[in-house]
Amino acid sequence: MSNIAISKNKVKEEGGVVVMSLKEYHRLLERSVPTYYLKGKAAERLDKLVEDGLKEHREGKTITAPSLKEALKIYDRKRSKR
Repeated sequence: MSNIAISKNKVKEEGGVVVMSLKEYHRLLERSVPTYYLKGKAAERLDKLVEDGLKEHREGKTITAPSLKEALKIYDRKRSKR
């Protein structure tokens, strides 16, 4: 077993320390994201949106940008050229 050194001052500054297995950490992460189940037209619209997005991605029609703001600017410029 290995020893881990943790600064007492850092623990006081941060308000404590939590030690858990990586497996348990991933379980907590999965539970922290809400799960939504769509039905009817809402589910169909989302399926169509995802299908269209994947098709555009395969065709190379996606935008690469450093931020969402920049991506929207590029998207608007491309749309106005049509």
